Amino acid sequence: MTASGSAAEGAQEAGYEPDPQRWRALWVTLVAGFMSLLDVTIVAVALPTIQRELHASPAQVQWVVSGYALAFALALVTAGRLGDALDRRRIFLLALSGFVIFSAACGAAPGITALVVARLAQGLAAGFMAPQNSALIQQMFRGAERGRAFGFFGATVGISSATGPITGGAILALASGAQGWRWIFYVNVPIGILAVLLGRRLLPRTRRSGRGRVDLPGVLLLGLGVLAVMFPLVQAESGGIGRVWWLFLVGAAILAVFARWQRRLVARGAEPLLDPRLFTTVRGYAVGAGVGTLYFIGFSGVWLVFALFYQHGLGFSPLRSGLAVTPFALGSAGAAVVAGRLVDRYGRLLTVCGLTGVIVGLGGTALLLRLAPLGIAPWLAAPVLFLGGVGSGCVVSPNITMTLRNVPVRMAGAAGGALQTGQRLGAAVGTAALPGFFYLVLGRSHDYRAALVTALGAALVGMAASLSLATSDWRRDRRTRPSHRKCPDEVANSPMHARQT
Repeated sequence: MTASGSAAEGAQEAGYEPDPQRWRALWVTLVAGFMSLLDVTIVAVALPTIQRELHASPAQVQWVVSGYALAFALALVTAGRLGDALDRRRIFLLALSGFVIFSAACGAAPGITALVVARLAQGLAAGFMAPQNSALIQQMFRGAERGRAFGFFGATVGISSATGPITGGAILALASGAQGWRWIFYVNVPIGILAVLLGRRLLPRTRRSGRGRVDLPGVLLLGLGVLAVMFPLVQAESGGIGRVWWLFLVGAAILAVFARWQRRLVARGAEPLLDPRLFTTVRGYAVGAGVGTLYFIGFSGVWLVFALFYQHGLGFSPLRSGLAVTPFALGSAGAAVVAGRLVDRYGRLLTVCGLTGVIVGLGGTALLLRLAPLGIAPWLAAPVLFLGGVGSGCVVSPNITMTLRNVPVRMAGAAGGALQTGQRLGAAVGTAALPGFFYLVLGRSHDYRAALVTALGAALVGMAASLSLATSDWRRDRRTRPSHRKCPDEVANSPMHARQT
């Protein structure tokens, strides 16, 4: 970064003119983002059918889910940087087109190998698309409108994660027959084609900054580091953690080299893949990334645990199992939209209250499902789950807004990619650890209720850690509030922003 570059960016921010089509463009990005995030969990309910129909082994069929998540996470930061350096609109549309094509390939896969390869490609396309969503929001919106837009974005993240099981169950119920699982992938095709056509009309182009070079050594180091950390996690169900635990150490070492390389590029005045000053000088970014990563450890894993409990413990169908957790999704969706409008007024306090609500909601649900009669326990848990969902809506959306609102627009893609990489890593830890706790207790006691309580208790530990970090940031923000009440547009021209250069 140069001082002149910062000044030019500040002038550009000052001369911001709202795009008259920005709200319609937002819905295009939200629909695409919903599809990509939904595909992380929607396939889980169809795995038994896929395994049976394609004559796959448990290890092979696990890659249908874990391969997508792995490719998704590997692409995020690099894709965000490419969007910043080139054109977010172009990257988004190319990635969305690829996502549609590979979704069709998944649906038409003749065997398990073809399906896994198509899922890897689909995850890679989703990873290239995801950081453009948050970057386009920062590009198209300013001030209070940005908070509202991120509110819708947060609702999309929450709903897509929470409704994957029910959506998959509904599709399987409607598309009956041995080949019904294929419609879980085919459903993306018409929606994706419509989104591509609308995106070509509505999405704004990125103003080229002239810094189109991408840090290729950084891309390689970050990719290898994330791969080494995530591979044992995505293979947890087939014993990956026990076999290749040493990859965690290798990944940590590679990521340390990556961080040092990025600092070296900054010192030389070159453009890094992920600017370390995002974490050291951009107000709220480091804390927000930490809060999001810790929260997703618990948030992502609980849906698998609930599915195991309801389907195997209580004998629910996939659709009925999904309906049992729908109150959480409804509460999350409504609260996320409202919280997006309140984040400028209440700031980190919203996250603190939201995390408290999630902990109370999931903790209360665990107690009810443990102690109440099984015939009525899911009904009694519904309002408490709704409370947890309301809390979740006050976590995801405000945290995304507060994490990204002070990031310079020209760095928005890389910043959004890094934020989502942390969330994907957290999700990988949660989806590996929580079912592990569930099966550990179940194997010893054969008590589904005890297994559920233990797994949810582990999830609450991660959420409590997130609450502790958010509370610390809220208290610090209260002490320094007068110096941090500037809106994001003012930050671009402030001395603090200038020091980032």
